Amino acid sequence: MNWGHKLTVAIVVFICLMGFMVYQAMQTDFQLVEKGYYKSELKYQQVIDGNNRANALSGKVRIVKSGNRVIVQLPEEMKNSDVQGSLWFYCAYDEKMDRKFDLQPDKDAIQELDAGLFDAGNYTVKIEWTSNNQHYYSETKLRL
Repeated sequence: MNWGHKLTVAIVVFICLMGFMVYQAMQTDFQLVEKGYYKSELKYQQVIDGNNRANALSGKVRIVKSGNRVIVQLPEEMKNSDVQGSLWFYCAYDEKMDRKFDLQPDKDAIQELDAGLFDAGNYTVKIEWTSNNQHYYSETKLRL
């Protein structure tokens, strides 16, 4: 085999490798954090302010799995007050596992959810709520 044949084989192997890499790149699934990512990024100052307000409360939002229930408990200041907001169970590695709920705590500032609604995995629970015309925001890690 002379140097001309070796060069031809090397070029053909290189072209095949590049073709394979382009094919793999085209098959890669990528996801943004959320569909309106850029629009929500513009409102990020509200998240910072809400997080600061939530950190100033007497306690943090607690989220625990107890048996077949997921219990969300808001800080003491939220008891017996009108609370409206949302819960987003965000799974970073699979958009299909994300779950969104309306925040509807009882008078003791507790909301229970059925754990059967969730697949096993790691979640970041993003809680956004309004009480007494104040906006609050909190994030908590949860493993189900």
